[in-house]
Amino acid sequence: MIQRIIDAAPRYGYEILFWTMLVKMKAAICALLFAAPVAFAAGTPCEKLTQLVLPNITVVGAAMTTSGPGATSLPLFCRIQAVAHPVPDSEIGFEIWIPSAATWNGKFQGVGNGGYSGALGYAAMARALQYGYATASHNTGHQGDGLDFGKGHPEKIVDYAYRAVHVMTENAKLLVRIHTGQHAAKSYFVGCSAGGHQALSEAQRYPADYDGIVAGAPANNRTGQTLGFLWSWRALHNDDGSPIVSTAKLAQVTKAVIESCDATDGLKDGLIDDPRRCALPDLSSILTQQEAEAVRKVWAGAPGVYTGWPMGSENMGDQGWGQYLVNPKEPMRIGLYGTFLFGDPNWDWHTIDWERDLAYAKEKLGYMNAVESDLSPFRKRGGKLLMYSGWADPVVPPQDVAAYYENVSRTMGDTQEFFRLFMAPGMGHCGGGVGPNQFDALTALDQWVTQGVAPGKLIAAHKSGRTRPLCPYPLVSRYGGSGSIEDAANFACAKAP
Repeated sequence: MIQRIIDAAPRYGYEILFWTMLVKMKAAICALLFAAPVAFAAGTPCEKLTQLVLPNITVVGAAMTTSGPGATSLPLFCRIQAVAHPVPDSEIGFEIWIPSAATWNGKFQGVGNGGYSGALGYAAMARALQYGYATASHNTGHQGDGLDFGKGHPEKIVDYAYRAVHVMTENAKLLVRIHTGQHAAKSYFVGCSAGGHQALSEAQRYPADYDGIVAGAPANNRTGQTLGFLWSWRALHNDDGSPIVSTAKLAQVTKAVIESCDATDGLKDGLIDDPRRCALPDLSSILTQQEAEAVRKVWAGAPGVYTGWPMGSENMGDQGWGQYLVNPKEPMRIGLYGTFLFGDPNWDWHTIDWERDLAYAKEKLGYMNAVESDLSPFRKRGGKLLMYSGWADPVVPPQDVAAYYENVSRTMGDTQEFFRLFMAPGMGHCGGGVGPNQFDALTALDQWVTQGVAPGKLIAAHKSGRTRPLCPYPLVSRYGGSGSIEDAANFACAKAP
């Protein structure tokens, strides 16, 4: 606003003295807002934060402590519990944990949620606190993990879809400023699955909220993924609801897929580099014709609706199709269509019209998705986005994650300066699996934001001791030809053939 007045002053004949005064005012305000203080300034004591009067926010608790839910022996911090009512029928619970001045690194980290859960991410908050971050999490605007909260409450659906994380972020950063006496120098968001969806939503809708974002296995195509669950559930079940294929047989399928596809990357190491390049294996010695047809339907996905699940994700290690596709008594998250879209929790999903109902969902519930491919506002303000996914993810298909990255690249050109994707062979959903799946994305992001050092690779480790580099997509990790294949040092990032 000040800049617009300054620009307009010569046109409208303002006195030169007034114009000069505005310039000085702008400089002074910018200095106050953006200058990095050399020391932590004293702010409002933690216990007095409950006395604050803020628009649509109530601080219901604030106390210094060294423990939180499920976490003890934490560094001393101010635990703030608050509730926001941004619009009628919206009630967003959130917490902010702020380290003492002695341990705060001067930065803020928002953390994501899982599924449709209304539980705060206390474990993630504890990790952030131990690394010196002020941190915050929210309940997505409801309690529980079901979808009944949306029946007759459209504002609560909006809260879950995107508003809750933004409201939390704005008010958490404000309370950090009030308590510490200074703004956080940098703000990051870290989330996986639903948290990855929230991460992309923030980059797309509120590009000024965060300087850097880690988006893991983002479930950002909600309307499509829900129909993907429906398609796959129907493929894997008889008309009476009984499973066509057991999880034990699915483990044999995964073994056959790995044996068939393992060497496509030039190294037989028990990992599938990119299942999109795998040929369909012969399953005749493992499955009946009906079972094999069901598995192939899940791999192929719903034509024109949603991608399939990757070969190699059927049942490996601690993850597989069991939790989301085989064991549930009905298709997962189908309430998005019955309750959210049609307002009828008893909607008969057998009556689905794939083309019409998906189009209707995109029209009425498009805000549930975060698939915008133009991230220009986020890039323009200097934001950095690090996204990752496992090639054996049985919940959020990695093909959909890679497709989103490719859509952004087609829209914006080369994204490497601000947006990089890392794919992990053999990794499941947000971790787990037979491949190296533990890596430090946050430190890589922080170095990218604060030092301008873009991550050329992430070193991932497996509990077995194996390490591998994860490369910026579409580059892939390739063995150099000598040394142990268990050591990441013997691999380099290269173009895929």
